Amino acid sequence: MKNISIAPELADCCPDIFLSCIECDVRVEPFRSDLWQVIEASCKDIAESLDVDAIRHIPTIASSREAYKACGKDPARYRLSAEALLRRVVSGKGLYQINNVVDVLNLVSISSGFSIGGYDADRIAGNVVMGIGRQDEPYAGLGRGELNIEGLPVLRDRKGAFGTPTSDSERTGVREGTRRFLMVIISYQGAYKIHEASQAAIKLLTDFASASNIETYQVTV
Repeated sequence: MKNISIAPELADCCPDIFLSCIECDVRVEPFRSDLWQVIEASCKDIAESLDVDAIRHIPTIASSREAYKACGKDPARYRLSAEALLRRVVSGKGLYQINNVVDVLNLVSISSGFSIGGYDADRIAGNVVMGIGRQDEPYAGLGRGELNIEGLPVLRDRKGAFGTPTSDSERTGVREGTRRFLMVIISYQGAYKIHEASQAAIKLLTDFASASNIETYQVTV
């Protein structure tokens, strides 16, 4: 189980921050047709019931946008991953197909509105502290190249930054060889609806990624 804490700088800006963490063994597969059927059905329901202008008013997303502003980042320029995914779904483009573990994560994110980090736990070096990105802090976003993380909430280990609610990193990204998976669900309004999202994630990981040796823990200020 990873030792994760909240830095005082982030706690001051976001006093209601709450992390729900799930750590488990998984089997990564390039594609699961049964999972994709569930995803397509969820995307269809969301696209039919939500419009783009309403996305930013979803409570989980609205509170996250306010957290970005408090930390010093413009959420319109550096979109939360959940907001970006929902905008894609509502526009009829559906989700990206990555692998079964990441696809589960994205499904939980669009269903709940929480931005969720997904990491290869074996590539995380030592204890983890969630703080705020610094000027010129190096960060290679997964599939995005160098990303300006100044003012973003950020997860760091002893090697440096490896996760933000805008983009996961190349260093700890989930890939075919991943065996131990860490999911971090990020709320900025306490435990509001986070238990339901965590339980949904555990069931989906169990059903579609053979999750085992599951550990769950929460991190607060």
